[in-house]
Amino acid sequence: MDVDYRKLNRANWDDRAPLHAASTDYAMERFRSDRSYISDVVRFDVPLLGDIRGLRGVHLQCHIGTDTISLARLGATMTGLDFSPASLVQARLLAEQVGTAVDFVESDVYDAVSVLGKQQFDLVFTGIGALCWLPSIQRWAQTVADLLRPGGQLFLREGHPVLWSVDEEQTDRLVIGYPYFETEKPMEFTGGTYVDVDGTIDHPSTQEWNHGLGEIVQALIETGLTITGLTEHDSAPWEALPGRMARDDDGEWRLTEHRERLPLSYTLQARKP
Repeated sequence: MDVDYRKLNRANWDDRAPLHAASTDYAMERFRSDRSYISDVVRFDVPLLGDIRGLRGVHLQCHIGTDTISLARLGATMTGLDFSPASLVQARLLAEQVGTAVDFVESDVYDAVSVLGKQQFDLVFTGIGALCWLPSIQRWAQTVADLLRPGGQLFLREGHPVLWSVDEEQTDRLVIGYPYFETEKPMEFTGGTYVDVDGTIDHPSTQEWNHGLGEIVQALIETGLTITGLTEHDSAPWEALPGRMARDDDGEWRLTEHRERLPLSYTLQARKP
């Protein structure tokens, strides 16, 4: 019998949520002590994101809400959506503790339109490490298009699909070890989490998919969105290739050698006519 990827992955993210909230990686205490603080991820996004004051935004796959709260601190009225109830417990707690009004909603991303309504948002934001949990990039793109009001914008920063295809266990060279293009069957992994904190993952199995950059762009175009920007970066906000990267002052990780050889993340922007 086929495993329901949503139940499998939800159990994994429910395990991760309290560990992530307790880790220094998510800087929860910094959010509490400094009401002007925004996450390193969103701070990196600001030059391309621009002024979002007064916009109504939704952060898809928001996890424990640190980036969502950061966007609210930049002046947007934010909704965060995630399928993990344990993640949303942490997100709501943090929002209450720091006095930031964010509406956190539990839902699978593909159900976002039925839960939140059509054409309700000026901004759809999706961050690092989100798309790999979705089997169909076309369904995701249609969800984004349906959520946006006319004139609304998508802002996506993600790990680069070339990076996702690299086998990180091959430490002496860059080796393509996983699919670049979307596949019908998922990749199956068993492991822990990416934060440096003690704790147990009781549900370590996950199912994931990669999506080629062209597939993502074309899916958005086919929904009627207009691509307004595509920027590839030589950095990522986590140590994607352990032992071969160094963290810079901006909080981003870059290859210690031959940075020019591998795109690590990208920013894609689109607008609904």
